[in-house]
Amino acid sequence: MPKETDLKRRRTRNDYVFHQIYRTRWHDNDMYAHLNNTIYAQLFDSIINHYLISDCGMDPFSYGTNDNTSSSSSPSTTSNPNSSSKPNPNPSDQVAIMVNSYCDYFASVSYPDILELGLRVNKLGSTSVTYEVGVFKQGEKDVKVVGGYTHVWCERGVMRPAKGGMERGIREALGRLVVREGSKI
Repeated sequence: MPKETDLKRRRTRNDYVFHQIYRTRWHDNDMYAHLNNTIYAQLFDSIINHYLISDCGMDPFSYGTNDNTSSSSSPSTTSNPNSSSKPNPNPSDQVAIMVNSYCDYFASVSYPDILELGLRVNKLGSTSVTYEVGVFKQGEKDVKVVGGYTHVWCERGVMRPAKGGMERGIREALGRLVVREGSKI
């Protein structure tokens, strides 16, 4: 059985469910003329939060019951003027807290490369999710970097794991990203 790092090194775009393009910027490079390590953390954060907002209904600009709703049982609408007018399916007081991060580097990329990011979920628990992001250089098949992090869904007021688990709609949307090692998407 190949080691975990060897499995990651063999990743292809098809091993990831959700994809996003990133155009590198001049200031992404470090003094060694490749992407600075901190940029990878930003890439992971961007694709994960994009999915949480676009597909899980998370709204970083509001939470809980918002001023647009009364005592009705309908979901609150988002308060972000830049977001769509679709209802926020997460009217709960939960927040995702990062508890772990990792990154394995296999090859360098640099400005002006165009990157293709892939996102998947490797583990989905009742209150936690472990994401994996693959970084590919556009036009090349080999993965350059594989990394990600683990979120624990917590009750915002006490910052402890949510007693009833993560909200159902979020869990279902994250479930669409789950990939078991060795399975085909």
